[in-house]
Amino acid sequence: MPIHVAAEEASTDIASIYESIRKQKVSPVEIVTNCLKRIEQLNAKLNAFITVLAKQALEEARIAEAEIKTGKWRGPLHGIPVGIKDFYDTAGTRTTAAFEHFQNRVPKQDAVGVAKLKRAGAIIIGKTNMHRLGEGTTGMDSYFGPVHNPLNAEYIAGGSSSGSAAAVASGMCYATLDTDAIGSCRLPAACCGVVGFKGTYGLIDPSGILEGEEDPGEMIHWFSHPGIMARTVEDTALVLDVLAEPKEHAAEHYFERLAENREIRIGVGDNVKGDSGVLIAFEQAVKKIRGLGSAMRSVAVPFYNPRIGLGNIEADRKAIACQAFKDIDVLLLPTTTTTVPAIKDVGTNALALSPENTIFANYYGLPALSVPCGFDSTGLPLGLQIVGKPWDEASVLDMAYRYQNLDWHIGIR
Repeated sequence: MPIHVAAEEASTDIASIYESIRKQKVSPVEIVTNCLKRIEQLNAKLNAFITVLAKQALEEARIAEAEIKTGKWRGPLHGIPVGIKDFYDTAGTRTTAAFEHFQNRVPKQDAVGVAKLKRAGAIIIGKTNMHRLGEGTTGMDSYFGPVHNPLNAEYIAGGSSSGSAAAVASGMCYATLDTDAIGSCRLPAACCGVVGFKGTYGLIDPSGILEGEEDPGEMIHWFSHPGIMARTVEDTALVLDVLAEPKEHAAEHYFERLAENREIRIGVGDNVKGDSGVLIAFEQAVKKIRGLGSAMRSVAVPFYNPRIGLGNIEADRKAIACQAFKDIDVLLLPTTTTTVPAIKDVGTNALALSPENTIFANYYGLPALSVPCGFDSTGLPLGLQIVGKPWDEASVLDMAYRYQNLDWHIGIR
């Protein structure tokens, strides 16, 4: 059944409040307390969090408040509650990957991304639920129980970063650190009506995902990318500014660059698959983007064929910019091939939500983002996917930002 959330609570974002926190008009204690109330109200039904760090988060909020009062403001994430997908090691806090045999696994060291968020002043409010070991797109298979969609608990939240999407969409936290190997961040973002992003392969350091456990295999090493979920494109850019590694070809200050009026050449996928609801929403989104006046053309999406294996992956990644992106800067296509499946229709199919529209960006190591683009006939959200050439996160974020300002839909209403 639908879960209704007050609009002012669901629509609050980091970009709207960080200046108020810096100027001490709003306290981090107040922000954390409100998120903990949301967790108390909704987590029993949604099952978004495996571990909630209520006492620790409140103590860190008090510390953040004291630091800010003495002029030691660390940046836009200072005092902001965030969630961590339970794939990432957190020192002294169990990290389980929703797997029975890891239920009592407590690492001694933070993952690199977790440590960066802490240094930026972000407050870790808890570890989000997920599809077991990241091996599915539904979020139904977890040792700690399935995750439910925050707009309608009878539908899936997507996966594998299911809990993160449900938590961000329902106001339990402001952003999450996730992973994306076949669409594991973008797919649930589309299902829950939030923004899901992964950067170019290597942009964000993945070190500390189940550190010391059995090697997951060559495919995971190549395909898995750290991801970010947030309520808006601006918030995504703010988190990326903290997590991105310094790279020769990468941009910096992603948030500041959102306002740049750059020319973006747009390619519209003409070989995409999707049911009628998905394709209608995609066509409407394209129509609205066309009104921006940017150059647009129809192009073929370089979809991934599993039969090609990994033998040419390095060469293919080097060549992709000159091939698929020779005459365009960003590529548009739907995030999902279907509308959000109902739990009763999923059964035991771990890949009931197809990753066909997302996995190619993992194979080629491309920056990709899903932004909400409306709702289907049942009131569940749909996602527009924007993909860019290697190291051009700035164009992907800029295009998403422009579309968000044209036609913003927030997941919870």
